[in-house]
Formats: sequence, C-alpha cells, structure tokens
Amino acid sequence: MSATAINVVFSPGGLRGAFDPGITVMQAARSLGVDIASVCGGNAVCGRCQVQLIEGEFSKFALYSAATHLSPLTRRERLLREQGLLKPNSRLSCQTRLWGDVVLDVPESSQQFEAVVCKVSDQINTVVNPSVRLFDIQLSPSTLDNAISDSDRLKDALAHRYGLPDVGIAFHALRHLPGALQSGNGKITVAVTENRTLVSVRAGEKTAAYGVAIDIGSTTVAAQLCDLKTGNVVASAGKMNPQIRYGDDVMSRLSYVILNPSGRLELTTAIRTTLQELISELAVRAGIAVEQIWDVTVVANPVMHHLFFGLDPRQLGFAPFALVTQEALNATAAALDLAVHPDARLYGLPCIAGHVGADAAAVVLAERPDLSSEISLIIDIGTNAEVILGNADRLLACSCPTGPAFEGAQISGGQRAAVGAIERVRIDRNTLEPRFKVIGCDDWSDQPGFGHTKITGICGSGIIEAIAELLLAGVILPDGKIDGRKSGQFARVIPQGRTFSYVLSGQPGMPVLQITQKDVRAIQLAKAALHASTRLLMDKLQVQHVDQIRLAGAFGSYIDVYYAMMLGILPECPLDRVSAAGNAAGTGARIALLDVHARRHIEQLVRRIEKIETALEAGFQQYFVDAMGFSHRLFTHAAENGPGTVT
Repeated sequence: MSATAINVVFSPGGLRGAFDPGITVMQAARSLGVDIASVCGGNAVCGRCQVQLIEGEFSKFALYSAATHLSPLTRRERLLREQGLLKPNSRLSCQTRLWGDVVLDVPESSQQFEAVVCKVSDQINTVVNPSVRLFDIQLSPSTLDNAISDSDRLKDALAHRYGLPDVGIAFHALRHLPGALQSGNGKITVAVTENRTLVSVRAGEKTAAYGVAIDIGSTTVAAQLCDLKTGNVVASAGKMNPQIRYGDDVMSRLSYVILNPSGRLELTTAIRTTLQELISELAVRAGIAVEQIWDVTVVANPVMHHLFFGLDPRQLGFAPFALVTQEALNATAAALDLAVHPDARLYGLPCIAGHVGADAAAVVLAERPDLSSEISLIIDIGTNAEVILGNADRLLACSCPTGPAFEGAQISGGQRAAVGAIERVRIDRNTLEPRFKVIGCDDWSDQPGFGHTKITGICGSGIIEAIAELLLAGVILPDGKIDGRKSGQFARVIPQGRTFSYVLSGQPGMPVLQITQKDVRAIQLAKAALHASTRLLMDKLQVQHVDQIRLAGAFGSYIDVYYAMMLGILPECPLDRVSAAGNAAGTGARIALLDVHARRHIEQLVRRIEKIETALEAGFQQYFVDAMGFSHRLFTHAAENGPGTVT
C-alpha cells in the first residue's frame, strides 16, 4: 500500500477500505466483498455494475467525496450514456478508476442479491374505524316545487341514509359538487372525515377506499396497503432506505445535513421518492389505482421523521436533543409529494421525546404494555434501538445508539440479510471447524459453497452466533480479545497485524470471510450500549427482573434469543417469555390507519411515557463499561454445560 492510499466507502453496508490510486471500483468492491453484479465479467458490455457517487463532506469517515476523485468517463461509458443506458450520475464500476477519497452507492439494480426486508403483516385485532369514509349517494334534481340547494340535499341524504347529521362541506369540495352531479346523473361518491367534514365529491360510484401504513426505518422502509372497509392487508412491500447512502446511522445523516448545505433537501427528496415508489408498487400488486388511496400513516425515528416531513433535524444532533415538534402531524399527502388521491390525508404518529420517536410510539400502540401489570421490556433493535420498559402503572423509554453492527454493517464480510449470507453458525469446540446455514439454502453445511448458493457474507444473526460460538470454544476470551495462542494450534486462527482473526469461510473467487478483532469490538460496543440502556431503565423503574421481553424489528425476528442473552445483549428472563414482535412499528402504524380512536389514544399515552436521555445520565457510562466484557452468567453456564441448557 502506497503512502498516498485513498479511502473508499460503499453503501449500503458501510464497507470501506484503503487502496492504491488507479484501482478500478470493481476491483475495490470485490476485495471488500461488496455485492455488485457483473454479468459480462467486467468487460463493460452488460451495464449492470453501475454505481453512484455521493458528493460532500462525510465527517464520520473523515473524507470529502468529489467527482474529480474518479477517472473521466471512458469511451464505452459515453456511448452507454448517449444510448440512455447509463444514468447521468452513474458510473460503470469496471471502467472507473479511483484517484481520491469517495463514497459510492450501489443501487438495488446493481446488486446481485436482493436484501431480505421484513414485510410480513402480523394479525391484529382492532376496530375498523378509519379517518375517512366513502359514501355513494343518489340525489334527485331540484324542482320548482322543491328548490333545495345541492349542498342541503347532500347533507339530508347523509343524515337520513347513513346517520351522519351536521356534516360540513369543505369549500373546495363544494366547488366540485355541481359538476359531479351533472357528470354522474345525480350519482356521486363523497368522502367524509372523522370530524364530519366532507372533503371530496366525485361523479359515479367509487366506494373502494384504501390506506397505506408506512414504517420508515434507518435501514429499511416497509409499507402495507389496507382495505379501509375490511381492515385487511391487501399488499405489502419493502425497500432499503435510500438515505443509507449518506450514512448508516442517524447521527451520520445528521452530520451530512449539518456539513452540506443541500443535505437536508437531498435526504428529504430521497425518502419521499422511495415512498412514492413503494406506494405505486403496492397499487400494482393489488390491482388498484393510486387514486383509490385515501389515507396514509407514517412512523419513523425522530431524524427520519423530521426529514420526511421537511422539518429541520439539526438540533437533534446536540444536547438537549430538542424536537421541532413531538405532536402528531396531519397534512395532505400531496403536500408531502405523495401522488395518491388528490384529497388524501397523511397522519404522522407523535414522537415521544428526543431520539425516541413515532416508531417507538407505534410499538407501544401495537404491544400495549400499559394494559398489563407485568413488567414488559420491549426492544426495537435496529441501527438505532428503542427500549421501552414498564406496565400499566408506569412506562419509561430511551433511545440506544447501537449502530449498524447488529445488521451486519461495518463488519468485515458483513452484509444485510440476503441470499448468500450466513445466518446461523456452530463451531466444534475441539477442532474449531464451523458449520453454518446460509440464506437461500435449507440445510446446514461445512462447505464453503453448496448447491447454487454461494456464501457472500454474514448477516447480523450470523455474527452474533459466530462470536458466541467462538466464546464457547475459547477462541474469544471473556474480555473480547481473540486468543492468539490458538493460532499455533488451529489453522483457522490467523495473525492479522497486531491482532488475530478466525477464518469462518473461504471459497474460490470470493473474499475470505473472517471474524476479526474489530468485528468483536463492534459487537461489544453495540451490546454494551443496549445492555446499559436496559439496566438504566430498570434502575429508574426500581426493578431487578422483567417478566417478559418482546423483540421488535427484523433483527429481533431472526436472532437466537439464547445467544443474545448469553452475550449479555438481553437481560436474564425465562426463555419461554422472550419472543419476537415482528415489525411492531409497522403494526402500530396500521392500527392508527384503521382506527382513529387509536390515534387519540396514543396521542394521550405518549404524554405519560417518561423519556430517559441516556447520554445525560451519570450511570450510563459505568454500565456501558461494565457490559463490554462477556461475563454473563449464562455464558459461564453454557461454557461449562453446553449451550441451550438454561431455561
């Protein structure tokens, strides 16, 4: 490596490395295990390996990314651009050489393997009482003997036929009333909101109404299309959050907004564009027109929330982490650049406080810990985890900066959950030989590649199990250090500079997949932050144990809870009282979509939730330091008796 080595960061995933100037983007990507498709083998024929440069100052990576840091367009790239096959802001990774520090985004269209986005819709038991209802009405024309105005005849029909007295008619709807009556020969469809305001008049009978519940996560965005009459989910879809190209976590994105004048607009435009794509995809799947979507609910953490609504999030980067507003937000969907029905409304659930946002409020709405006397611990594990603790008497909440390690990001060989990612690991304690399960293959294997599924990396659940298994095998010591003495005994433990690594997998044509000392430290930092946050809430509530643990989010759905508890990620709790809550934030958004009374309830309930700011609590740092090691009682027991023996 030369003294003039340049730094390259690939998103999504945050994989980064230092390279000699002149290396192609494709070569750099392959050396890091970045997923970039190349059907033609790097001969600039297929056009699949396109990447996008992200310009600006990135304080987290201590680099400035600029177009001048890439080689000029090649003849082949210019030809593809003239043919419309290469986007204006894209480059072919096989043709582009690196001459300076850059941040590069690999769009979904250039990725060979599709990320697994949690889209499953949980069953809910809620009253279907949406904020907008459609009613079809047939009005007879006025006569000389009965010259009643159009609006009065319409109000009378709503009162007598549907039991809706005293309906007010919005001015813009009143303007459309005569034309709709004429076009529909007296048959019209009207939309009435929860406060008995008629907001839309259309000719003909169009009573099918739909709504979309959206959960904007730091990493993924999930959306559910619901029938507002039955409450049924008719389609679900998910995408990677496009803002990830500006930073893996919310603080990195805040930093980008602060350092780059156009940053806020870029991130707001990116998320709104993706939401529109998701809504259009849902409509196609359900076989409906987007104009049949009348209502949208949105939940998100505070930074994502502010960026979507176009609010300035910068003060969330500094104590006391004040929100622009924590109240529920009501707007037209059109005002937020969503092309659905022209009169559709959008509701944003309230934030709790600081970095505990509307997504945490939605989790509370879905899980309802306020209805039980048992002490519930609810953790929505993502790039930024939210922790909720309490019962009917008292509820506390905090935000926990776990970072993206639990989701496979910033881990050597780490990746999002996708086909080819190792998701389960077992290591023989005597030989240190591994067995694993790979997404896309049903069987366990000790081979580096099997069937048609090649190992491309390791996802969050896999890295947790790998570290736990290495602890049990004595490769990782209780303080988190990889034991270099094993390198003289086992070929899989190898030196890596001043530290050591464990070789988990290696196959021809693919990078060697290792568990490095840096990987172990990343998991230690993430688990210490989560453990310290949980202990802090338990102290505030004055409890030593919890009655049940609910794990929300995609990571919580796939993690082996025994390993998580053994590493100290979770506090002790009977294993049969630890369960996955699925996409609880998305479920809460759906409940708010279908029942306006649920909106009023959560608006009142969030005022009762006590927000604990971990960064300002004196005890947090000590808990964090104490939790860095692997000395949990379950680890000691498992090391002596074998995993899975404690219940």
